[in-house]
Amino acid sequence: APDKDSRIYFVSGGSEAVETALKMAKNYHAINGEPTRWKILSRWGSYHGATLACTSLGRGGIMGGLPSDFGPLVPGNIHVAQPGEYRCQFCSDKGGCNLECARDVDRTIQNEGPSTVAAFIGEPISAAAGIFVPHPDYWPTIREICDKHGVVMICDEVITGFGRTGKMFATEHWGVQPDIFTVAKALTSGYLPIGAAVASSKIADAFTGEGGATFQHLFTFGGNPTSCAAGMANLDIMEGEGMVENSAKMGEYLYEQLQRLYEHRIVGDVRGGMGLLAAVELVKDRDTRERFPAEAEVGKKVSRLMREHNLLGRAADVIPLSPPLCITRDEVDHLVGQIDSLVGKLEREL
Repeated sequence: APDKDSRIYFVSGGSEAVETALKMAKNYHAINGEPTRWKILSRWGSYHGATLACTSLGRGGIMGGLPSDFGPLVPGNIHVAQPGEYRCQFCSDKGGCNLECARDVDRTIQNEGPSTVAAFIGEPISAAAGIFVPHPDYWPTIREICDKHGVVMICDEVITGFGRTGKMFATEHWGVQPDIFTVAKALTSGYLPIGAAVASSKIADAFTGEGGATFQHLFTFGGNPTSCAAGMANLDIMEGEGMVENSAKMGEYLYEQLQRLYEHRIVGDVRGGMGLLAAVELVKDRDTRERFPAEAEVGKKVSRLMREHNLLGRAADVIPLSPPLCITRDEVDHLVGQIDSLVGKLEREL
């Protein structure tokens, strides 16, 4: 972890890790005499898990819209803008990021009342929203805003952690340290269930100090010895075979090769350039960024063409790419070739 004095709370998966982080943030404020801090800021289009609290954090995105059949969601969840320039509500038509998405967080905290806000949570790279790589100043600005208002900054690294972005953790790209960050499946490469909420020393010390406060929270299989052993073995392999470094190198090559997809008129945006995490967004009109109408059934067509091209995953008008960290240059060429063929066939169908 970036903070060598951090403490780790092990759980069984990503949803439990985020649930733990949310409770930890609220409990931290209560211990420090601010029990009114219970609201959570998250971003439109995010996905942070499947528990009721996690479901309440996200709305929309490529993972689907807000569920309507689970009854009332957890109160106190406030939604702010995504840092995705191509679809940004503040700057998508202004020719460049103006960091209004970050300032939206500042305004929202002030409007809600800083004394009521416990935490801000976001993925370092917004995966479920469509693989949006933020402006280099976005996360440093969010860090400053959270510090100014005493808000806990939570980074959800379930997708971006353990080499996915060419660094062990994505926040390392911007030199920021979250107060809490979450990890999960990548710790064991998905072979066994595991997750964790990693608390910085600032947060952890609240539960280990002289006051006798404890974090009264428990999941049955947290810290399962078999899962932890698999995690240790997985990390040894990743380090021994240089997978994080390969992710950085092959991610750069993948992003470079994906640029040729702009030859297709339905390709509106190619996103990536930070490790092996990328996306291709398909649009009806590239100039206006107009989306395809629902009746075009782009999602169904893309899913069918993916099966025909032996590509596993879920996609709609955004095709997310997250190949294995051990991918080779030849395999990147094959992957991009399959996507190129897929998009070409879709273009002719539409």
